[in-house]
Amino acid sequence: MKNVVYVALTMLVLASCQKPNKIGFIDNGTVINDFQEKKDVEANFQVKQEAFGKRADSISQAFQAEAQKGQAEAQRLARSNRKKAEELMLGLQQKQQQLQQQMQMEQQQLNQSFQTEIDSVIVHVKDFVKDYGKTNGYDYILGTSDAAATVMYGNEASDLTQTISDALNASYKK
Repeated sequence: MKNVVYVALTMLVLASCQKPNKIGFIDNGTVINDFQEKKDVEANFQVKQEAFGKRADSISQAFQAEAQKGQAEAQRLARSNRKKAEELMLGLQQKQQQLQQQMQMEQQQLNQSFQTEIDSVIVHVKDFVKDYGKTNGYDYILGTSDAAATVMYGNEASDLTQTISDALNASYKK
């Protein structure tokens, strides 16, 4: 009977000696915002946005010139043929609406494309953190941010934010 108690006690001691989980955490916002790929995506979007803005301004200016000529023509025609003047003005209004819809659609496509690229960057970061955790023996790597503070306190030694940011950017440069 004493042997059974000793065996049970020994098993209890051995079970309590298991290695503790290796846990780290990162600030999601910092890692993503410091990621060069995200900065490149944003810079590329900015270039596209500026090109779109210039094109939209150019189209708007061309339409404004056309509208002024059309209005002058409509005023001239209004004296002799009121119906023709109204048709001309209606045509200008329809063209303006079409141009506005086209610009809105292009802006939405540009924004959707940007969002898709940003989502891809976030997936890339998640995959990298997962691989980093596996490679470096972490049981858990938690994420936190100002918006969703899932880690209320963490020992500075467990903060992997800068380490992962550096490794992620080094991986991106390759």
